[in-house]
Amino acid sequence: MYLVKRLISYVLCNIVGDFVVNAVQIGGYDPCTIIDFEIPKKYGLLQTIGDTLGIGGIFRALRTIPYMQEFADDIEEVCPNAWFLNYTNPMAMLTGYMQRYTNVKTIGLCHSVQGCSEWLLKGLGMEHEGVVDRIAGINHQGWLLEIRDKDGNDLYPEIKKRAAEKNATEKHGDMVRYEYIRRLGYYCTESSEHNSEYNPWFIKPNYPELIEKYNIPLDEYPRRCIEQIEKWKKQKEELFAGGEIKHERSHEYASRIIEAMITNVPYKIGGNVINKGYITNLPKEACVEVFCMVDGNGITPTFVGDLPLQCAAMNITNINPQLLTIEAAVTKRRETIYQAAMLDPHTAAVLSVDDIVSMCDELIEAHTNAGYKIL
Repeated sequence: MYLVKRLISYVLCNIVGDFVVNAVQIGGYDPCTIIDFEIPKKYGLLQTIGDTLGIGGIFRALRTIPYMQEFADDIEEVCPNAWFLNYTNPMAMLTGYMQRYTNVKTIGLCHSVQGCSEWLLKGLGMEHEGVVDRIAGINHQGWLLEIRDKDGNDLYPEIKKRAAEKNATEKHGDMVRYEYIRRLGYYCTESSEHNSEYNPWFIKPNYPELIEKYNIPLDEYPRRCIEQIEKWKKQKEELFAGGEIKHERSHEYASRIIEAMITNVPYKIGGNVINKGYITNLPKEACVEVFCMVDGNGITPTFVGDLPLQCAAMNITNINPQLLTIEAAVTKRRETIYQAAMLDPHTAAVLSVDDIVSMCDELIEAHTNAGYKIL
């Protein structure tokens, strides 16, 4: 197995050259995603996606970081100058680990930045062509700080009006983020099903009516996994029957990053990087998401300054368990896993400290028994 992995690493770097793209899911749907959802559910902790924050995100990171370190070891040996383009969630935890604890040049990538404004405006029946925006924060909670039309007009007043009207009059798939606009003043980058579990407000056992009110799809990620597995089975059958795979450029950043670095033609991305003063009211150890310029010199993050106080405060509630999870992965301290879970906003809003500790112990044992050693 060791020789096979080494061979794959050499072939990958020889083919790709200076770039390694990471899009793995360690533990897969069965058994690990099932474990991440079913054990918390026994304690009354419900989730929607569970891949970025929350108890599901914490344990996904803990079982993935050892493999990230193996990837880093291979890259440092085989292609030490390569860029590691990370698409795997939990983005901030895995990218933050690679950037702080390895020597591999790493950028974290997510498609929620480039789709944020268009998704919002289409949902509100507004024109999106030629729009200029400014986004900064953390992965899946980057704030749409400014949004202007092609003539420079501020679109937020109309956005706020339409979002409030839509939430008050119809059920739709983005109600949580529209509530963010109402309560916090800003829209953010990732979907409402994700953001419903990044805070203590929406998934509450004592208020089950909130699930219906905000149209929150509990257990959404397991459903998607089952559907995707069936699609892969069908695709396999079609390919073996003579079908073809089409290669079309998507809106994902990776190919454009490679092109910009090789051709030295600049390209702007939303990238996940360690906060070296880019966002001045977030912790310096945090993995933040800011606009970056890509060219022949590499990737250069841009300065943001202070986020609006309420936006920074929201980000920090997510950053705290992210940093503690990374520390737990490095130190192998069970107590730090407990602390990461205790400081997760959704988990803390639902469970007692004793239940959090018991749940973590059960999750550690279940993942270890499945072959993914946490400690």
